[in-house]
Amino acid sequence: MVALCTKRTIFVQEINNQERSMHTKEEKLQAFGRLLDVMDELREKCPWDHKQTNESLRPNTIEETFELCDALLKDDTPNIEKELGDVLLHIVFYAKIGSEKGQFDIADVCNKLCDKLIFRHPHVYGDAVAKTAGDVVKSWEQIKQTEKDGNKTVLGGVPNSLPSLIKAYRIQDKARAVGFDWEKKEDVWNKVREEIDELEAELAKEDNMERQTDEYGDFLFSLINAARLYHINPDNALEHTNQKFIRRFSYVEQKAKEQGLQLKEMTLAQMDELWNASKKEE
Repeated sequence: MVALCTKRTIFVQEINNQERSMHTKEEKLQAFGRLLDVMDELREKCPWDHKQTNESLRPNTIEETFELCDALLKDDTPNIEKELGDVLLHIVFYAKIGSEKGQFDIADVCNKLCDKLIFRHPHVYGDAVAKTAGDVVKSWEQIKQTEKDGNKTVLGGVPNSLPSLIKAYRIQDKARAVGFDWEKKEDVWNKVREEIDELEAELAKEDNMERQTDEYGDFLFSLINAARLYHINPDNALEHTNQKFIRRFSYVEQKAKEQGLQLKEMTLAQMDELWNASKKEE
């Protein structure tokens, strides 16, 4: 019986690992047309869908985007597929609302996107030459500033509502694109050390929270800069550490329960022992 179950498990895994056949362009267009038809019908016949506005949908859009990010971080293919659909629904929904107001429709959205991509890729659609991804990045910001409705400044395209860590990374990356960067990536560590020294000096004074906060921000900014220079995404790195901490702390909590102990009643040495054991389990 065990052997039979094992064989069945392997068979299911093999099926799941097989690549699915991809749809033709015509089938993809039909699927997108079907989505538009469903959206039209829901907007007309469903009371909830009918009452939605840009403002009411916005919180849900943020939630769906984070759910997609979570699936991407976990490399969870089934959920990536599902969450992409949820995000796509919101795109179609906003376009539907725009068309009802006579402002724009989904065709305008697609055409404007295509026009922008073609304009920003002169090495593909024009006579410009770009042999590496770095060559493309160097000209990207300059091209954007020449667009009729493009960014007027290098940092103008960074959304104010971005999470601070991601915003810092994007600010630094955009500055780098126009040449404002360290000549050698190793030089950034001098800046990191300088910032942590200044932070420690301010924290030692214990009398100026504003200055301490300011110096802590400078220190974090320098660390994010180092991550960028070494091609590490700081947001992904931090989230991986968050998940690692959650796994290890959950292990400590579970083992404590099995021993009939409450965390708040344990000594730090006892918790450290379980913590180290959790690391060996990984």
